[in-house]
Formats: sequence, structure tokens, C-alpha cells
Amino acid sequence: MADKQRLHFLFITSSHQGHISPTLHLARHLATSTGAAITFSTTVFAHRRMFSSTQDLITDGLITFIPYSDGYDDGFKSEPSIFTDKFHSYVRTNSKRSVSELVGNLAGRGQPVTCIIYTIVLNWAVEVAREHGIPPVLYWIQTGSVFATYYHFFHGFESLIKAHINDLSFTVSFPGLQPLQIKDLPSFVRVTNYDSADGSILCLFREMFEILDEEKERMKAMVLMNTFQEWEIDVVASFSAELEAIPVGLLPKETNSGAGYLFKEDEKKYMEWLDTKEDGSVVYISFGTMAVMKKDQIKEMVKGLKKSKKAYLWVLRNDNREEGVEIIEEGDQDGNGMVVEWCSQVRVLAHKAVGCIVTHCGWNSTLESLACGVPMVCVPQWSDQGMNAKLVESLWGCGVRSEVDGDGVVKGEELVRCLELVMGDGEKGVEIRTKAKMWKEKALVAGSEGGSSDLNLRAFVRKISD
Repeated sequence: MADKQRLHFLFITSSHQGHISPTLHLARHLATSTGAAITFSTTVFAHRRMFSSTQDLITDGLITFIPYSDGYDDGFKSEPSIFTDKFHSYVRTNSKRSVSELVGNLAGRGQPVTCIIYTIVLNWAVEVAREHGIPPVLYWIQTGSVFATYYHFFHGFESLIKAHINDLSFTVSFPGLQPLQIKDLPSFVRVTNYDSADGSILCLFREMFEILDEEKERMKAMVLMNTFQEWEIDVVASFSAELEAIPVGLLPKETNSGAGYLFKEDEKKYMEWLDTKEDGSVVYISFGTMAVMKKDQIKEMVKGLKKSKKAYLWVLRNDNREEGVEIIEEGDQDGNGMVVEWCSQVRVLAHKAVGCIVTHCGWNSTLESLACGVPMVCVPQWSDQGMNAKLVESLWGCGVRSEVDGDGVVKGEELVRCLELVMGDGEKGVEIRTKAKMWKEKALVAGSEGGSSDLNLRAFVRKISD
């Protein structure tokens, strides 16, 4: 125990809510289960939003929060046009310098960092770790299947995919994965213009896997994965000879705390509203923190929800509400739902009244839905979301992917069809709900004390201790 208490993990993550949430969840679990010291660092801009404070050092008793500067302490407008090589170089230079100073300062206080855990494409964090003689460990916050896709893409499959990039129905068979069509692959591997924003991100992914290959020359690189071993056992085995993949998926937790949130929770009493609804009767709709729903999509969503006559709880940020689009809430004429700007998603998904989620299929939302046993209607947008939707529908069988029109909009009639399929009394609906319950039970076992995630994480800590 004395050795474990001397361990000090520095978590480095970007300013996106979808990166902060799973990383902070793992950090808290590591602190409580091992007694290790934890420092959590995200950008100055995100840190200030999380705590509504300009104070740089904040502690909650378990974790010390100290931000790093990426050069955009006042934030930036997240538009595709900004994500150029020049932008990434500027962020890299500032972030690397700031985190290096942070590591030095911690050592100067008698709190030397013994391991740096960094998230997706923060490749500069590895440079900092090497400069200070600290082992770096990647925390992969997407599915093991998506990791395997990138891995095999960069290790032998790139030319095949590029040769068929315009044939969306062309099927690729990666080791350990079910057959996937080009349209199912992460959007970044389908890039044709390398000078685009997506092209620059693909370059960061390529560099990330090159770094893992470099580590392999000294010793097998360790990669922590935000997934449950039982959900993707064949996938993890497909590259285990090259990398040590460590599934450490954790059970989502209900919380009333805003710690770690970049958004203020809506003051509407949505949990009390859910309490008034019958079991499995409510449709929960959320497209995450980055996606912006098109005006036409909002209109079609309203049309479908009204036609379905199902109660709904819809998360729609104020910056995504279009003028001229009337969203009818309960209490209004023909209203049957509640619209909030932000909510505690895990608390909602865990509520017995929720019978389905209409989701963009970001991995955090997908994992939370799976772990809570909530069937899904998938409306993927970009990045890994299309592949997550494929897994939900074809591998895990606990949801359905909606059809979209030429503009990527789910029509109201299609939404009604999907909701009836997932929530209805037909054979398919029963099967989907049964499988959703099964994956929830597997997650409960894996995420509990003595389960695979717990044992994997403890084994990882022992290796860092040696």
C-alpha cells in the first residue's frame, strides 16, 4: 500500500466535454480504488468553465485540478476552417511548454509524477513524458473496435480503403471485427482531401499510432480503453500481440454534481417530470455537446415526436434553437414533452421511465446507454459515430440506425418508424430490449469490484509500480 500511495498519475485531456467526462471518471476511480495521487489537467478555458473560477489550483479531496494553457485561454470558435496544420502546431507548442512546466512544478513541490495518462491525439504529451523520464500511457476514449479499425488502417489496409473510398458499400474485413462497409468506417479514414480539417486530424491519428509503434520497440505499449472486455473480447485480441490493450470501462454514475461539466444544468425539474411517466414510455433525445442540429432536422424531429404521441425529454442547447421553429412542450396544446438545455444524462438514462434514446452515437452516450440497458435510435454524424451505430445495430443488437435523406436529415416518418420498432410490442422490439438488458448485465459484472475492468486496472497499476 505504501508503494501505491507514492504513485502520482497526471491526466491530460483536451477541452471537449466528451474527452473530459470519461477521463475524469477514470481518474476518480483510480484515486478511490488505489489511493494514488491524481492531478487532472485540461485547458485553462475548460478548467475555468468547469469551476466557474479563475483559480488555477483546485482540489476536491481526491483530485487536484491544475490547468494547462493551449494558447487559447479565452477559447476559440470551433469551426472546421480553424483546424489547420498551423492551428495544431500552435496548440502543440503552447500545450507542451505549459504541461512541461506543470510537471516540473509538481516535482519541485515533492510530488513527482510517476505516469502521464493522455487522451486521443494529444501526441505532444508523450514528448513531455519522455523529456521528464515518465512513462506515458494512452487512454483511448472510444470503442476498441474503432481503435482496431485505425490500427489496421495504418498497418496494411490503407491502400485497400483508399482504392474503394467512393464505393460506400464496399466491404472490408479487419481481423477480429465483423465485416464493415466503407460507410461504416470512422469519417477520418475516409478523408480524400488531406489539406482539410479532417485531413489534419487524420495526420494526428497517424502520428499517434506511429508513437505507439515506437514504444513497442522498447516494450509493448499499454493502452487503457474505455470499454468493457466482455463487449469486445475478439476485437481486443486482434491486436494483443502488438499492443497491450487494457479494457477499463467503468459503470456510469448518477450524480447531482456539476463537477467536470462545461455546461450549466437546466433548472427545469426534469427528474420529477420523469417520475410522473410510466415505465419505458419516454423518448430521450440528445445529440451531445458538439453536434449542432440543422433547422430542418429540428422541424422533422418535432413532426415525428408529435406524430408518435410519445412523451419525450429533449436536450437542445440554446445555441441550437432556430428562430421560426416551434417546439411544443407539455402544458402547451398537444404538447407531450420537456425540452432542456442540459441535464445529467446518466441520471436520465437510469430512470425507469426512459424507454429509448435518440442519439448521435458519440461513444460516451453509447456506452452510458448500453450500461443502463436503454435501446437506441442511432443518428450518427461524423468521426466514430457511424461505426458505433453499426455496432449497436449489428453486433450488440440493441438499437436501430435511422435512414436519412440526401441532406443527412431523419424525416419525421422515419423517426416514428424507428421509435415503433424499438419501443413497440413487435418481435423486433422485444429482441432489442432483451439484448439491451443483457449488455447492461455484462457491464454490471465487468464494472463491479472483482470484475474484469477492476482487475485490469489494478494489474495496470501494479505494472506502473514496478
